[in-house]
Amino acid sequence: MARALLPAKFKFKETPLVDFEITPEEVKVLLQQRAQFTLLDVREPWEFELSKIAESNLIPMGDIPSRAHQELDPDAHIIVVCHHGVRSMSVTNWLRQQGFDSAQSLRGGIDAWSREVDPNVPTY
Repeated sequence: MARALLPAKFKFKETPLVDFEITPEEVKVLLQQRAQFTLLDVREPWEFELSKIAESNLIPMGDIPSRAHQELDPDAHIIVVCHHGVRSMSVTNWLRQQGFDSAQSLRGGIDAWSREVDPNVPTY
């Protein structure tokens, strides 16, 4: 009903609601299906060198505000990864506020990925 009250020049982005978190198992399935998404690692470079998911792209959390709009597609499905899921949830919240409506945080971070999906990815 509220939409009818706004002038026609206002356009609404019709996006399906996406959970803020995604499980490691769900990401594994997406990778197996070759789904289109960006795996965004927001840890520090030294952490990324120790342990990473092969398909991930590194933009440290501190660089997100200055790089997100230049390097990420706001319409893309973005899965954000950190060590345990705290930083990735912060970045996911920030991205959502910036219009990246399909951003999700990997629940439990790379630590959960290592323990639940790929034991070849080192824990630290």
